[in-house]
Amino acid sequence: MIDNNLFRGDFIIITGGPGSGKTTLLDELQENNYKYIPEVAREIIQTQVSSMGDALPWENVKKYRDLMLDRSIESFISALSNPQNKPLFFDRGIPDTLAYTQLINLPISKKLESATRKYMYNKKVFILPPWKDIYKTDSERKQDFEEAVATYKIMFETYKHLGYELIEVPKLNVEERASFITENVVSWEL
Repeated sequence: MIDNNLFRGDFIIITGGPGSGKTTLLDELQENNYKYIPEVAREIIQTQVSSMGDALPWENVKKYRDLMLDRSIESFISALSNPQNKPLFFDRGIPDTLAYTQLINLPISKKLESATRKYMYNKKVFILPPWKDIYKTDSERKQDFEEAVATYKIMFETYKHLGYELIEVPKLNVEERASFITENVVSWEL
């Protein structure tokens, strides 16, 4: 590993396409005394809409992507104070920005490419599959279900290409999904 890399085995990503139940699952984990770092994309959208900015996935996608990368790096760095060997979950990680970049056919910036190598999470990543029964759109999630499936596929391939091991979270109720995750994490060396 290169000296400039920041690897944290206790930083565990939960990812997947939109509407797959990530935030609900992370809220359940938090109810069970696990901490998590919220997704940056929703916060960016909310801030941009309220300030009448254009860094939105339906307006200036490059600006939105660049803000996502910056905020994801900030989230990683600010989380470095988390006590090691205690799991800290992330609602998406920096590789999600790379997947999004590929999904919308933007050029991959050197900063993004570098960030995926510099800021390293636990090599095991939980991925939630598309689930039509729970999928909903809202003011920040405008993608249809087919886009959610395409997003899942590119997330899967992107993480795999970066050397992460993907663990698909089964389509169960939220309590069972949380148990699935905690039972897996307990056996890991963080």
